[in-house]
Amino acid sequence: MTLKVLEVEQGGWAVLRVSGEMDLVTSPAVRQHVHDAVAEGRRSLVLDLGEVQFCDSSGVGVLIAARRLMRSCSGRLRLILPAQGAVDGSHVNRVLAALGVRRLFEVYPDLSTAIDEAAEPLSA
Repeated sequence: MTLKVLEVEQGGWAVLRVSGEMDLVTSPAVRQHVHDAVAEGRRSLVLDLGEVQFCDSSGVGVLIAARRLMRSCSGRLRLILPAQGAVDGSHVNRVLAALGVRRLFEVYPDLSTAIDEAAEPLSA
């Protein structure tokens, strides 16, 4: 399966909707989209990972690097990882939890919640 990244603007946030598989071959595309958004001056970024069916360690590495990049430029990064959906929720959510890095991210169940300044992230 291939990876697709669609960028949209929503309520002052740059939203990257990622679908497919994040692996050694495809993860660099996500990294590039994040870097491009920062280079364009974006400091509020949402990664919608609800349609990611597979994520390996290179995909996790890209997410951690995106977090580091956003923090270094005083930006904000939020992830959308639905708790419901394809077989017991988001694959990425399960991978991050299994690796013990889920707590590093602000996670929201959907886009409307992720871009709501008053919304609280889901607990890890």
